[in-house]
Amino acid sequence: MDMNEIKEIFFQECEEQLAELESGLLKLNDGDRDPETVNAVFRAVHSIKGGAGAFGLDDLVGFAHVFETTLDCVRSNKLEPNQDVLKVMLKSADVLADLVTASRDGGGVDEARSRGLVKELEALAHGEMPSAHAEIAKPAKAEAPKPSDDSGFQPIPFTFDGFDDDVPAAKGSVYEIGFKPRHDLYAKGNEAALLLRDLSKLGEMSVGCDMEQLPTLDKLDPEASYFSWKISLTTEKTEADIRSVFEFAEWDCDLDVKLAAAKPSDEELPMVPVPFDLSSLDDELGSDTKAADEAAAVVATEAAANVSKMAAAAARVEKKEAAAPAPAPAQAAATAAAGQTIRVDLDRVDRLINLVGELVINQAMLSQSVIENDASGTSAVNMGLEELQQLTREIQDSVMAIRAQPVKPVFQRMSRIVREVADMVGKQIRLVTEGENTEVDKTVIDKIAEPLTHMIRNAVDHGIESPEKREAAGKDPEGTIKLSAKHRSGRILIELIDDGGGINRERVKQKAIDNDLISPDANLSDEEIDNLIFAPGFSTADTISDISGRGVGMDVVKRSIQALGGRISISSRPGLGSTFTMSLPLTLAVLDGMVVTVAGQTLVVPLTAIVETLQPEASAIHSFGATQRLISIRNSFCPLVDVGRILNFRATQANPVEGVALLVESEGGGQRALMVDAIQGQRQVVIKSLEANYTHVPGIAAATILGDGRVALILDVDAVVAASRGQSLSPEMSLAATG
Repeated sequence: MDMNEIKEIFFQECEEQLAELESGLLKLNDGDRDPETVNAVFRAVHSIKGGAGAFGLDDLVGFAHVFETTLDCVRSNKLEPNQDVLKVMLKSADVLADLVTASRDGGGVDEARSRGLVKELEALAHGEMPSAHAEIAKPAKAEAPKPSDDSGFQPIPFTFDGFDDDVPAAKGSVYEIGFKPRHDLYAKGNEAALLLRDLSKLGEMSVGCDMEQLPTLDKLDPEASYFSWKISLTTEKTEADIRSVFEFAEWDCDLDVKLAAAKPSDEELPMVPVPFDLSSLDDELGSDTKAADEAAAVVATEAAANVSKMAAAAARVEKKEAAAPAPAPAQAAATAAAGQTIRVDLDRVDRLINLVGELVINQAMLSQSVIENDASGTSAVNMGLEELQQLTREIQDSVMAIRAQPVKPVFQRMSRIVREVADMVGKQIRLVTEGENTEVDKTVIDKIAEPLTHMIRNAVDHGIESPEKREAAGKDPEGTIKLSAKHRSGRILIELIDDGGGINRERVKQKAIDNDLISPDANLSDEEIDNLIFAPGFSTADTISDISGRGVGMDVVKRSIQALGGRISISSRPGLGSTFTMSLPLTLAVLDGMVVTVAGQTLVVPLTAIVETLQPEASAIHSFGATQRLISIRNSFCPLVDVGRILNFRATQANPVEGVALLVESEGGGQRALMVDAIQGQRQVVIKSLEANYTHVPGIAAATILGDGRVALILDVDAVVAASRGQSLSPEMSLAATG
């Protein structure tokens, strides 16, 4: 593995760490004060800093170091994470993400914004620790020189006050840990003291510092590493948990973790004295040159800081009130293996999915051939094919599960957009998310980010009112946008709900008239007026700004959703807010469908849309108006839709008694009975984009290849239902039968 591959892995891990950082800060912003949440946020920034140091990304390391220092104040209860503090930290997380992107793609960041946030972070840290800086120079007679690499390192004073020799021994397993950093550990931005502090969080810890390798001053290398530590840790955690503390430093240190032998409870663990009085070092500096003097001061200060942080960590360890028995070795191994993952290039997964798609098609073709030549259906070949079909289905489900990912990363990105746009327009808005762990195909996730971004910006700019208007209407000055995801009928529903003023239909209609989108005498329903905002070039903004006014946002949303085989609908109540609902397929690769015949054409109806099938009887068919027909199903009436007539496969309506009715349920259209000529069977088909290979055909979602090699069209149930309600398909784009 070359350095570029390692660097790519680092940036992939950065994405995960940034997601963890964003999630943790939002939890803190919502009032969560769990110490583990704070630790998770700190670890995320620390991990990014450590990896960036290995690749010499100085800007990223510098900002992460300041951010980490402020987070450490929160972690040590020196800084209260109130709303003002978290607002700065959320903005800092955005800048950190920008720096990661710039480091990966070679772009730039807003330096003025970065410098401003650095000052704010330093102010937060210094404001909570005023006495610490006043005592910095006390341990040594000479002031330590400032570091030349602008790392921001400062010595930290400490005392042994608070140590209690009578603290009872904690319950759990005792581990003996040997830790010796190498030069590279410090060069990559890691700090031994911080690692020891994180380790102390796992249980009761005693530390001995080995300084035997520290040479005399004339042989001292300021950039070398001379100290090592022997640690005794009593904890209920496993060895894997201990090693995870050194996750980003294990390659740059000598680490030995082993389970200690049982000892009597009254036997004290050996402790190596840790001399930290720097005055003795000062006495030895008298006869040396100025250069040696500066080098000794740097090393002495580093030694004092490392030891002080280590001692402070030991002093802060809280004893456990109750402890469970240590897990058995088998349980520990199972725990360590539970979270194991591997990274696989996406192209390999796509290749595997394509091969599985071809496998499904060939399996269907083979089954078709056997069925045509084996009328009895009881041959050994036929039975073997049934097992092959089941195995193919299991393979397909397993492969699709590999590509399934939660929508959480996309939802987290929306938080930043809400913050930035709200600041630009001077509004107070809070984003609430639900169903973040809802899984969908990665292709769908990659393509919903853009439409969601436009919808969020639209909701912030147009949906939510200003704080003054909200207060005048008796609302909370802080607006709320809710973003949720859930599974329904084999699809994923993403809802964007705001508690703003709703759609001003009179203004929308007038704007459409002014833009010549509709005629002045047009009689439109509320639903039709609401859908005008999706028209190309439509915007209700009076002026063009960085946020809106060009009329491209919602148009992009509709086209992007339709390109995914999805739909979008609007529900708005004046004064109460609006709801945008996106319905998307879970995957763009395969689907289960019912193969039917309509006017000599073969169609596939998605199985998830079908409620039931039935054979109509003449007594159940009723006329309604000039052309409409209803079918009676269990004492209720349902509109009967001739699919062949809707798609212009035939000029006149067919006789319902001679066909089969498919009772379907669509988004927003209720139930309809789709009339087809016959049902051929149920198949799992591979989706092929019709739009990419031909053009968009209203009423048709995609195409597929059947077992006999023929191309079949996959029906867009919702488009057909919408057409049955009066929204006719465009004649020039309808698919006519060609025989």
